[in-house]
Amino acid sequence: QVQLVESGGGLVQAGGSLRLSCSASGDTSRYTVIGWFRQAPGKEREGVACISTNAGVTYYRDPVKGRFSISRDYDKHMAYLQMTNLEPEDTAVYYCVATYGRGIQPVCDSEHNVESWGQGTQVTVAS
Repeated sequence: QVQLVESGGGLVQAGGSLRLSCSASGDTSRYTVIGWFRQAPGKEREGVACISTNAGVTYYRDPVKGRFSISRDYDKHMAYLQMTNLEPEDTAVYYCVATYGRGIQPVCDSEHNVESWGQGTQVTVAS
């Protein structure tokens, strides 16, 4: 099992930027995909962006394409989500996730394919 801890959330004005970080510990050698999900108030949890840990191939869900960027530091067991041009609709709790043995798109497209979850960090975008 891998443990995931997010940081970097906060309050930002619309059009602003934030960078989320995810620190992984435990059995980090086994997971092949790391990514970010979010859950807005009253809405279902949805995938945001995912990256393969070895090759660094990325996948983004449509609402964040062109505005968010996911990256990872394999040696430091860290993942990042750089969020720019933030919109009030991006307000949500953001979760770092990790999975073994699946592709980046299946993981990002369904929370049922996620193996490990962080505790979440709140992002609030004020209009």
